Amino acid sequence: MKIAFYDTKPYDKVWFDKIAGESGAEIKYFDFKLNAETARLSKDFDVVCIFVNDNADRQVLDILHENGVKLLALRCAGYNNVDFKTAYGKIHVVRVPDYSPAAVAEHAMALLLTLNRKTHRAYSRTRDNNFSINGFIGIDLAGKTAGVIGTGKIGRVFTGICKGFGMKVLAFDPYPAEGLDAEYTGLDELFAGSDIISLHCPLTPETRHIINRENLEKMKSHAIIINTSRGALIDTSALIDALKNYIIGGAGLDVYEEESEYFFEDLSDTIIKDDELSRLLTLPNVLLTSHQAFFTEEAMREIALITMENVKAFKEDKPLENEICYKCDGPCNKNEKSGRCF
Repeated sequence: MKIAFYDTKPYDKVWFDKIAGESGAEIKYFDFKLNAETARLSKDFDVVCIFVNDNADRQVLDILHENGVKLLALRCAGYNNVDFKTAYGKIHVVRVPDYSPAAVAEHAMALLLTLNRKTHRAYSRTRDNNFSINGFIGIDLAGKTAGVIGTGKIGRVFTGICKGFGMKVLAFDPYPAEGLDAEYTGLDELFAGSDIISLHCPLTPETRHIINRENLEKMKSHAIIINTSRGALIDTSALIDALKNYIIGGAGLDVYEEESEYFFEDLSDTIIKDDELSRLLTLPNVLLTSHQAFFTEEAMREIALITMENVKAFKEDKPLENEICYKCDGPCNKNEKSGRCF
């Protein structure tokens, strides 16, 4: 199988070269993202492999189909960047549903701990021989209430971490997890009762801007929002206003609504033209990381392994366990004979 690998970073090559060498696949790495212009380079490839900020809309998928691409392999869990209506019946789409829930959940807690106790600011201050602790006061997490929106594997791991800190957990999910040590509530109750709100749900039409002006007004004035899922779960403009006006206490963000042009890139010599991103970077009660919650050795190995297993299963006409499609709108109840969506 010939694979066109888009949005390549050095660490992708390290892990995928190891696994691909064992499977016999041939990978052509491109450092640019998939879009309508770069999709034309997919000609003569069987598979296109993409990441979270690549664009697989209708125009792009039509080009891939015309070029003979048969499989779109997402090396991530999220799939909101794929037009499944266009893909259905033309190009199979597979993903990596599980790689390391602990990696993302632990990063969410790292954001919370850092933001709460200002350790990032303390590090900078002491490097300048300034040992004052003025402005660094935080709160005890023990005894506080964490609101967890989305109790899939990552949300459940984060819940366990919070319980380990002695926190009470309120949870919201249309499909509650059995046996989870948390109290399921409605969103209004979660917003009003939580000291920390952490987002672990996928981006869907229903969850887009689940954090909006109206819901921000329901939160405690010291509430901290953590987002390691998808940027568009939060209305950025509303969040900035809430932070400026002390409606909430802070935000730890590993994702951003318009991140595709900026995240994963070195722009240290560039003027950021996105005014909302620039504003977030100036606020002292915001901690922003560049979509790195997944980034552990264990997760990278698992992502490479499962991606290549998906490709191998397709090549060998085996059932596609990790296929997703338009009709299923998520994990698929596949055809009993083929084990595929179509």
